[in-house]
Amino acid sequence: MNKAVLLDRDGTINFDFGYIHKVEDFKFLDGAIEALKLLTDLKYKLIIITNQSGIGRKYFSLTDFKLVNEYMLKVLKNNGVEISHTYMCPHIDSDHCECRKPKLKMFYDAIKEYDIDINNSFVIGDKIRDLAICDKEKINGILISKKYDSRYICKKSLLDAAKYIRKKTEIKK
Repeated sequence: MNKAVLLDRDGTINFDFGYIHKVEDFKFLDGAIEALKLLTDLKYKLIIITNQSGIGRKYFSLTDFKLVNEYMLKVLKNNGVEISHTYMCPHIDSDHCECRKPKLKMFYDAIKEYDIDINNSFVIGDKIRDLAICDKEKINGILISKKYDSRYICKKSLLDAAKYIRKKTEIKK
């Protein structure tokens, strides 16, 4: 079984300016690349799980999403970071699909496809819906937030979350 970090994208890895769909608008959050490199070095599989309702709202196309995703993956790869997979839901809430977070299909697809050991893995996101799997499974949830929420480990940035994971990993050794 593999240990993994399941990550939200917008607001966790990159600035969330709202419906990011152009490469020139994609900006990594401070410390995000360093954080992902740290997690890569710790041998975690990195998997992105992202809602992209801008597609369902017809604000941008699937092709636009793919171009931004390819750009992000290329920059990360050039910095020694390997993203194993990007799971994406293009739907809006009223579509009542099974993949849009807080629904769990994308999480369970990742767990199955990558043989993830949930007890030794983490989920990181900037919204409660990004951590929905934590309500059903014993996977560690880290909320990127300036506010405290007693249900989750709260950190101010992805880099803070990665350093926390490093510390937890070192303690287990």
